[in-house]
Amino acid sequence: MGIKKLPIGVQSFRQLKEGGYLYVDKTELIHKLATEGSSYFLSRPRRFGKSLLISTLKELFSGAQSLFADTWVAERWDWSTTHPVIHLSFDAIAQRDLPLDEAIKIALKEVAGRFGVVLRQESVGLLFHELIVAVSGRYGKPVILIDEYDKPIIEYLEESEINRAEANQLILRQFYSVLKNLGEEIRLLFVTGVSKFAKVSIFSDLNHLNDISLNPEYATLVGYTQQELEDNFEDYIQRGITSFGFERTYFLEQAREWYNGFSWDGKQKLYNPFGILNFFANNDFRNYWFSSGTPTFLWEQMKKFDKFDLENLSTNTRLLEKADLRNITLESLLFQTGYLTIKTKDFFTGDVELDYPNKEVRDSFYAFLLDRIASPRKAPDAGAAVKTLSAAFESGLLDEVREIIDAMLADLPYDVFDKKTESLYHGLIHILFNYLGMRVKSEVHTKRGRLDAVVETAAAVYIFEFKFNQTPEAVLAQIKSRNYAQTYRAGGKKITAVGVNFDTDERGVTGWLEEDI
Repeated sequence: MGIKKLPIGVQSFRQLKEGGYLYVDKTELIHKLATEGSSYFLSRPRRFGKSLLISTLKELFSGAQSLFADTWVAERWDWSTTHPVIHLSFDAIAQRDLPLDEAIKIALKEVAGRFGVVLRQESVGLLFHELIVAVSGRYGKPVILIDEYDKPIIEYLEESEINRAEANQLILRQFYSVLKNLGEEIRLLFVTGVSKFAKVSIFSDLNHLNDISLNPEYATLVGYTQQELEDNFEDYIQRGITSFGFERTYFLEQAREWYNGFSWDGKQKLYNPFGILNFFANNDFRNYWFSSGTPTFLWEQMKKFDKFDLENLSTNTRLLEKADLRNITLESLLFQTGYLTIKTKDFFTGDVELDYPNKEVRDSFYAFLLDRIASPRKAPDAGAAVKTLSAAFESGLLDEVREIIDAMLADLPYDVFDKKTESLYHGLIHILFNYLGMRVKSEVHTKRGRLDAVVETAAAVYIFEFKFNQTPEAVLAQIKSRNYAQTYRAGGKKITAVGVNFDTDERGVTGWLEEDI
């Protein structure tokens, strides 16, 4: 039979099955949602399999039995009953070079044409209402599948384009509001998107939607679990083992560290399909998912919130679901777009800890931030700088560490660090240290206070304290007076305290004092 093809970029279930591509069977969960409810909303990051899920639902309700011959649902679905499917992709609609309302009208009329229905209304809301009622009356209750509902909004989140996002939001609210009173006419309504920041205003009337985004029962509806990976990709696992010359256990550990880790309940971990499929195709550990989209608007938000240290962020699921285009929380934005994921969750309180999902996202994000921050004129190349910095730390050459840090800070553009706040400089240091892949912690809480940063190598521990417009002696004295080193003495490593002073006018390190403690 041969090895099945990898479905990279394949978003059509029919194309996937008829083309002989590998399919990870999700039909048990699809059957569950199709039989236990009628209205759903699912938020997931880009390239996570949302469009393939929508396409699978379309073929299921259309009665394409032959496509499901070897799936869980094959013997459990009533193939004698079919439903008309109204499928709208706002990814495709948003690509039309037209105002949003005009593009929606064209899409609705194209769908109507496939059903032999002529639409006579003018506004997007009334057209949508007319389409649903006409299809329901002629063919039976339709299944309505709306993919990437928020595309016309998230494309314009940068400050300079936020007015267009708000205008599109109003159009979409008019479009979706007609669904409020059409429940009796619809068999299933399923809506997907990347974000929730449009959800409150657009879906304010649709309180019957079951938001399954954080529901543990549907946590694995898209994406691949570790077990699914090993059950379905054995041919590619073996090919990778041969190519790299690794033992099986080590190969799987590396794949998991690089590409696994996405979670919506803090327990079940998933591979992003795009990343792991490209890895199997190329047999090369590198950035795939991250490079498929540039998070420019995230950089703008990070500058706005003065926040660059993103590891182990504490928040609450209630806050993650808050939605306001002009008041987006950074944690919510990073979580919904997939750059941060849930590491732990308290199911009683909703408290969660967010972190980067895996090595690919973490290292790629560090590199992205360094490229955005570092000056192209005086600062060294970011890649070369971090290698030199890593070697300096491992060799205990703190003079070189200082020189590299100072070079990175010396010519920061004023439009980036014009606030002159300690957290901005601290954030850059944190990114730089973490990009090394070293054991580094920022804002470490101890019984004696909060450490700014701790870098740990094989032989030494470096405790850093960063201050503004003070003497390095005063900074170093704080480390010693609060006995920050006590936490690390049991390890038997050399411990060095480093007091660093930044000067807001000279835009760099003007004081540096170190002492073995």
